[in-house]
Amino acid sequence: MDIVSSESLTNTSPLGDYLRARRAALQPSDVGFSDLPGRRVEGLRRDEVARLAGISQEYYLRLEQGRDRHPSDHILQALAQALRLSNNAVKYMQRLVAIQTGGARFTDPNNVTSAIDRSMKGLLGQWAQTPAYITDRNQTVVASNRLSTSLLPGMLEPGMNLPVVVFGSRWRSVDRNWEETARTTAAELRFNSDPEDKELQHIVGLLSLRDPDFRRLWARHEAHPQYVGMAMLTLPGFGQVDFTRQALLVPDHRRHVLTVLHAEPHTVAADAIRSLRATQPVEHTEDKR
Repeated sequence: MDIVSSESLTNTSPLGDYLRARRAALQPSDVGFSDLPGRRVEGLRRDEVARLAGISQEYYLRLEQGRDRHPSDHILQALAQALRLSNNAVKYMQRLVAIQTGGARFTDPNNVTSAIDRSMKGLLGQWAQTPAYITDRNQTVVASNRLSTSLLPGMLEPGMNLPVVVFGSRWRSVDRNWEETARTTAAELRFNSDPEDKELQHIVGLLSLRDPDFRRLWARHEAHPQYVGMAMLTLPGFGQVDFTRQALLVPDHRRHVLTVLHAEPHTVAADAIRSLRATQPVEHTEDKR
């Protein structure tokens, strides 16, 4: 995908939306304020956030309303501290500022996903002994090895979108830690994507219409990656299998992520991988063209 400059956004403020949601998610007691009876505001008030961040209430209001679209990194750091956000949240806010000020964003004029380049295929090929797959910024699988598609058939094939899969009935039936998986999936989708991306809007619209759990989690506006986590699955023929999920950001401008499922030695998961490998032909990668 090529990178081009976006047109100036005049009717939306991605940063303002994010700040409002994160402000609503905090309680006064979370930041040392008294939670008085009869309080009408959900979460923190604007003046409370401004006080914690060391900025004026008027300036904070301009940020939420999108009337000031150029906060400095220093201001974003102060807001993150006030709202009890992580360094990843600061990176996310920096990207929102770039987007809403007409900075570089990703476009695909032909509305076709770019083919996986040779270096990425080679990267995936290094993980032939363990399930591995590559996703784009909207968590659509663009390449996967045979072990991953054999382990979770119909879920990790190229072209499958992970949020759509995770919030579907089949994934719910195999994931013993589904709530945590769903929460991190929604947060990763928001962190890596462009809020003005038509493909993202389609995914969010589809899931919002059909899944109340997605609506609940998406409304929290959490935005962070998960580089290491657990995949706690119950698979037909193998029973309960636990994998360490390791995600690696591919060093290119498209925010592709390589995900590998590691099985600890002498576990059911390791036995499952060994069994699948024994039935596999010579490994090759697949890609969506």
